[in-house]
This record gives sequence, C-alpha cells and structure tokens, in this order.
Amino acid sequence: MGLFSALLGNAGAVSQEELQKKYGQLLTDDENIELGFKLIRDTFIFTTKRLILIDKQGLTGSKTEYKSIAYKAISRFSVETAGTFELDAELKIWVSSEANPSIKKQFNKSVNVYEVQKVLAHHVLK
Repeated sequence: MGLFSALLGNAGAVSQEELQKKYGQLLTDDENIELGFKLIRDTFIFTTKRLILIDKQGLTGSKTEYKSIAYKAISRFSVETAGTFELDAELKIWVSSEANPSIKKQFNKSVNVYEVQKVLAHHVLK
C-alpha cells in the first residue's frame, strides 16, 4: 500500500500470516482469519466467525480498542466500486437496525472489493 493512499485513509490488504502472527491471540480455538486490511494505524479482519476492528488510539497508538461484531448482527452492507478516475472503493456496514452505517471503510485499487463483498455476503447471508 502506497503512502499517498494510506494518507488518504484507504485500506490495503494484509497477508493472513502477518495477521495471524500479530492478532492470533484474539481468535477462538476454531476461528480462522479469512481477509484483513490495514489503514494507517487501524486494522480490520474478517474471520470465519466475526468482523474484528482494531483501532489504535492516541498520538502514540499505545491504546488499542478491539471491537468484535458477529456477522449475525450485520443487517446490511453496501460496496461502492471505484470509478475510472477515482482512487478507491467504499464498504459500508449497518449493525442491527441502525439508520446510518456503523462502519465505513475505503479501499485502494489494489484491493479486490468483490472479494470483500463475497466474504461478507457468505457470512451475513447464512
């Protein structure tokens, strides 16, 4: 992921091995990482059981919030693909019956947003 793209807040894909090494302690015994993305300091991970949002807080990033959202709590989601001259695609997720999306993430063009949609649909539509 390029620095310019990161500064704009776009997410880039992170390998499963890197995510497992860094965040494996967050997983249950029968849970596996499927996809993961990193913003400048924040990370979000799609596992076989839930969505994990990792939010680094403060100037130093030493304080971290780990937010876990069960797929069954996601009521709907949308994926907006990048246009010809646009740099990113956007994912919006609504939790429960909220009127506005609870989560909004932007992806740079290096991320296959259709793969993100496929993983989310697979879990939410069960």
